[in-house]
Amino acid sequence: MKQARPTIYDVARECGLAASTVSRTFSNPARVSPATRELVQAAADAIGYEPRPLARAEAPGRIRVLTLVVTDISNPYYATVIKAAQSRAIERNFTLALTDSDESARLEANNLRQLLATTSGGILATSRLSDEAVRQIADYRPLVMINRQVEGVPSLVVDTAAGMRKAVRHLAVLGHRRLAYLSGPRNSWINGQRWQAVREEASQLGIEVSFLGPFVPNRKGGEDAADALVLGKVTAAIGYNDLIAIGALQRLRATGVRVPDDLSLIGCDDIFGADLTVPGLTTIAGPADKLGSFAVDVLHARLSGHGDGPGSLTLDSHMVIRGSTGPAGR
Repeated sequence: MKQARPTIYDVARECGLAASTVSRTFSNPARVSPATRELVQAAADAIGYEPRPLARAEAPGRIRVLTLVVTDISNPYYATVIKAAQSRAIERNFTLALTDSDESARLEANNLRQLLATTSGGILATSRLSDEAVRQIADYRPLVMINRQVEGVPSLVVDTAAGMRKAVRHLAVLGHRRLAYLSGPRNSWINGQRWQAVREEASQLGIEVSFLGPFVPNRKGGEDAADALVLGKVTAAIGYNDLIAIGALQRLRATGVRVPDDLSLIGCDDIFGADLTVPGLTTIAGPADKLGSFAVDVLHARLSGHGDGPGSLTLDSHMVIRGSTGPAGR
């Protein structure tokens, strides 16, 4: 019978350390003491343990490549994040490797397993992975999250939930009392935050709010959302992102629904083109460029031994009011 290959858990038992410490020793040796490295290596040699390919990669502090994962590269929102991250990476003498997960947690995990074997660390933008999957990956390489919070992993978040509350109040002032939230993916952490903010603010103001979706967070998803809106009795809708709102706006206009005369519409992210729709899209904006540059700063600080950077940093959002919102029933 073929003998099973030793694992990090076997090494951990051999040297009396936690499995996470053993994992960190192989994947990021700069984060453990020389004595710990010697102890773990001696135990690994004694039982014949061979690190996995990811752990055998060159020490992260010496690799000058960072991986950035986005959920949909065709979304203009990420263009700002990518450009800012690349600019800061160049300043820090890093190369930025980009991959698109196509809204798939499985593809995201597969891409990370391949790319992080030969890069120093990763930036996960609006990741669709589970918290546990993120923490497991963070045991091998330094990570920073964008618009997602996972305990124990540095995160950079634009407070779009506060922006959603402002959006509900804006519509309330305009006399709207029946709203809809056009949901993005159910496995999106930030989507949950935005919906919760809309629901709570509407409740406090005595406004009816309905949840529609989930919809794919692109213009086609917005067209589907518009079809659902036409069947409802709301006077305003708030989209998970601008692409959903723009798709809905275009479908509504095509079917004879006047925006904002018949229905007001608000998006989120203030992407390129949000001001070019007819009417211009009212939206929630935040500093996407800072997310990209700060994420590189956090990884650089961790890799250079100058600290782990902020555990969590929240950036303010604000509303940009354009022509897609107006008084109810005018």
